[in-house]
Amino acid sequence: MTTLVIGANGQIGKQFCEHAHEAGEPIRAMIRHEDQADWFAGRGIETVVADLEDDFAHALDGCDQVVFTAGSGPDTGPDKTLLIDLYGAIRAVDIAAEKGLERFLMVSAMRAEDPMTAPEKLRPYMAAKFAADSHLRRSALPYVILKPGRLTDEAATERFAEGVDEAGDNRISRANVALALVHAVQDKALQNAEFTLLDGERGIADVMV
Repeated sequence: MTTLVIGANGQIGKQFCEHAHEAGEPIRAMIRHEDQADWFAGRGIETVVADLEDDFAHALDGCDQVVFTAGSGPDTGPDKTLLIDLYGAIRAVDIAAEKGLERFLMVSAMRAEDPMTAPEKLRPYMAAKFAADSHLRRSALPYVILKPGRLTDEAATERFAEGVDEAGDNRISRANVALALVHAVQDKALQNAEFTLLDGERGIADVMV
């Protein structure tokens, strides 16, 4: 089952691609520019050049599922939030449904459940995530939605929690999110499921069930 990774060149995307490839999962990394290919080629990971702001339907050809971990980033404006985090995600869902893919795995955000509770500067991003998640739920695609808390650059602990009360904080490392994604890709039985993810004390198989 080949997985297209949208957002493969991002901080979570790269870690996920590397771990998934090492685990024997067939991965195709979607990159925006050919000069990004060397990092993936050096690890034996297939790439396809495509852009969320352009025609990218060809990137899904021959794939069975999608991991969407793309993001406009903190240094862009509301225009990119709309085009990438909202419309890009919606287009990816629609194309995957049209092509009959088997599953769509979305990296969302914990505060996307209620965007107005997020800090003011993050509310447009959370609203975009809220709408994209809602669109995915209404689609014909089986889905998994991961909702990590505040992202950090700490090393992976491979230990998780489902909520702030359990974790004692609202943080999770990007490295742990990448590992959770690998688990979700490998567990084909996970369908129409949503998981809040924080750093904690439990193994991922105990959290994502």
